[in-house]
Amino acid sequence: MMYDLIILGGGPAGAAAAVYAARKQLKTILITGEWGGQSTVSELIYNWIGTPEISGADLGASLKKHVLYYKGEFLDVIDSQKASSLVKNSDNTFTIKTEDGKEYSGHAVLITTGSGRRKLSCEGADKFENKGITYCASCDGPLFGGQDVIVIGGGNAGFESAAQLLAYCKSVTLIHKNLEFKADEITVNKLLANPKFKAIKNADIMKVDGEQFVSSLTYKDKDSGNETTIQATGIFVEVGQIPNSNFAKDV
Repeated sequence: MMYDLIILGGGPAGAAAAVYAARKQLKTILITGEWGGQSTVSELIYNWIGTPEISGADLGASLKKHVLYYKGEFLDVIDSQKASSLVKNSDNTFTIKTEDGKEYSGHAVLITTGSGRRKLSCEGADKFENKGITYCASCDGPLFGGQDVIVIGGGNAGFESAAQLLAYCKSVTLIHKNLEFKADEITVNKLLANPKFKAIKNADIMKVDGEQFVSSLTYKDKDSGNETTIQATGIFVEVGQIPNSNFAKDV
């Protein structure tokens, strides 16, 4: 079968595209490995407009329910499968191959596979993920109200996360691996003027410690080689994202 549209991804963008395409009566197929995208890692989401509070899992289930409402004559849904390759054919159509080896062809492809957070790489990082190490200040920041927290990263995302956290955290320490920050100068200067904020540059993260939850982070100064341990109950990682579109790199 030749589809009018192939949609890859089951996050908010892919789900919305599927609903609109079906309503416009385009012959569409949506292929997704999971529903909800990055939201699934959040225990609670407070900024999904129109819903004061919802878990990432419930949001994903809600998106799936909405898409499946339109499943039928104009919409097919392939669940629990990701695209493994994308090929442009000689007649300007496209063929998608999924992880289970099946192929689907269409006149157009919409890639809404989002991106994945670049993970913190140090001793203890895997152990304490979602146990003090988090990747979303907007989602999880309020849970750390009145506590000492750390932000990893020196770009705009890191400084903007720090700015959010300063509204309710006891203190925020930002650690950056380079000598210069990548964030806008006006944003950097604004945060440096806040007495609850401290910035550490030219540092390598060595390890994260704790028992059931994070209690400290140790970093090494690149110049002196000295290691310092900071007490903190929350670590917010903003070291960039990696697009989930490697399967399309040759198109």
